[in-house]
Amino acid sequence: MGGTVLVVEDDADIVDLLELYLTGGGYSVISAGDGVEALELLRERSADVVLVDIMMPRMNGYDFIKELRRTSSMPVLIVSARTQPADKIVGLDAGADGFIAKPFDPLEVAAHIRAVLRRVGPSREAPVAQAPLARSPEGSVVVGALAFDTERLSLTRAGEPIPLTAAELKIMAALMSSPGRVFSKDQLYACVNGEPAAGGASSVMVHISNIRAKLEDDPLSPRFIKTVRGLGYTLDGS
Repeated sequence: MGGTVLVVEDDADIVDLLELYLTGGGYSVISAGDGVEALELLRERSADVVLVDIMMPRMNGYDFIKELRRTSSMPVLIVSARTQPADKIVGLDAGADGFIAKPFDPLEVAAHIRAVLRRVGPSREAPVAQAPLARSPEGSVVVGALAFDTERLSLTRAGEPIPLTAAELKIMAALMSSPGRVFSKDQLYACVNGEPAAGGASSVMVHISNIRAKLEDDPLSPRFIKTVRGLGYTLDGS
C-alpha cells in the first residue's frame, strides 16, 4: 500500500503543482479546499501525511490541526506564505510536525514528507513508482543508464557524475520520476520554482538545452530528453 498525502489548500494551482510532483514520486494524493472539507474527507479516506495551508475559507489551517489532533496523530506539515516566527509557533503549538515556506522547493517538500514518514515507521514510506522506474538500495532512482540519487541530489550516467545546477537537478528529478510522461514547460517551471509559471516558462528551454549539453552524446539528436512538439519534454526510459 502506497503512502497517501492529503493536500489541504484553496489555491488550485498549488494543489496541481504538489499533485504533479508527489504522484511522480510515487505518492497518492487527495485534496481538500479547506479544513472543513479535509475533516469530512478524512472520515471516508485515510492519509499518511497532511500538507495544510494556514489561510483558507471556513476553517483555517490552525483550527484544522487542532480539530484533527483530537482524534489523530497523523503527521501534519504546514505549507504557508505566513513565515513570521509567531505563525510558526502557533502552528507547531497547534500540533503541526513541521513548517514549509511558500514559495516552496518541491524537492524540499518531498524531503520533509520522507522525514516524517520515517519517524512514524518504514511501512508508511512512499512506494516505488511504476516501471521502468526503479530504486536501488542506496536510494537512487534508476532509468536505463541514468541514476538520480534522491539523498545527495546528484545525477550519474553509466556511473559517471553529470554536473548539474540546482534548477537542472529539479528538472531531471521530475522527468525521471515518470519516464515517458510528457511534462509541459509550465509544469517543469513549477518544479524548479515552487510556484506556477507567470509568463516565465521560457527559461525551461534554456535549462533543457544546458542539461542536454552535459548529458547527451549529441545534444542536437538527444537520446534521453525528447521534445514532444507543442506539448513539452519527456524522458526516454528505454
